Amino acid sequence: MKIKKNGNKGILIGVISFIGNILLFFLKFWAATVTNSIALMADAWHTVSDSISTIIVIIGIKISSKPADEEHPYGHQRAETIAAMFIGFFLLVVAFEFGKDAIVRFIDHVKVNYGLTGIWVMTVSVVVKELMARITIRTGKKKSSEALIADGWHHRSDAISSFIILVGILFNRYVWWMDSFLTLILAIYISYIAVRIVGKAISPLMGSSVEKELQQKIIKITNEIYKGKIYPHHFHKHVYGNHIELTFHIILPENMTLKESATLTRNFFRRIKEETGIIATIHIDTESKYENYGGTVS
Repeated sequence: MKIKKNGNKGILIGVISFIGNILLFFLKFWAATVTNSIALMADAWHTVSDSISTIIVIIGIKISSKPADEEHPYGHQRAETIAAMFIGFFLLVVAFEFGKDAIVRFIDHVKVNYGLTGIWVMTVSVVVKELMARITIRTGKKKSSEALIADGWHHRSDAISSFIILVGILFNRYVWWMDSFLTLILAIYISYIAVRIVGKAISPLMGSSVEKELQQKIIKITNEIYKGKIYPHHFHKHVYGNHIELTFHIILPENMTLKESATLTRNFFRRIKEETGIIATIHIDTESKYENYGGTVS
């Protein structure tokens, strides 16, 4: 029930973002048409890309909210990771198109007169998009939603791009190539955001190492439950959204009974879940196998 509630809130944020982006797009598109500015037009279509990414986020959240089933025993939360990757790749395409147009306009010596229209439209865009970014990122962090966080950064990239254009407008009267220059800066910045989003999304899919802090936490828990030396080691972590599976090995005495070892590992499992929220699978090795084991974590 908690997952459903979190998913519904994420979808609500997505719907509000979609409506806001559509309204901003029409405002920017009108301003770009009036001023004949490719930078404003690029920013307008960047806002459209926000709308498309928001749709992807809504779909991802909807799928990830589905409970585990026979085909997906760990749930569907990686759908949000896939959605974040789509957003990143889409941003790369947008950045490429903007960069190409900027170069063409520079070669053609196209000069733009923004006027007051460009100033107030970009001011509205900066304020609205930064508010959307903060709300979306904050919600994404609370719900451990990679897709929402990626969408929030997409909003922020739009806010920053609008701010860059706003600053550029003030210097436009001095240099004819300002519009092309601003568009190229936007393309580079959007590419950076896209690579960052894709990289963060790919990491859990490729598999990531277990943090030293988490390893030490597990060792501390096992030492508190069992006073003997059992050397927790060989850690592996698998991330499925906010559901994390952890496997590791321990060393137990050969004379320990099956019932004793089962009770011990069950206590480990319970404490780890209570203190970290992680589901642990614990493999038992015998002392003879590691009679020369040095006690270092590997």
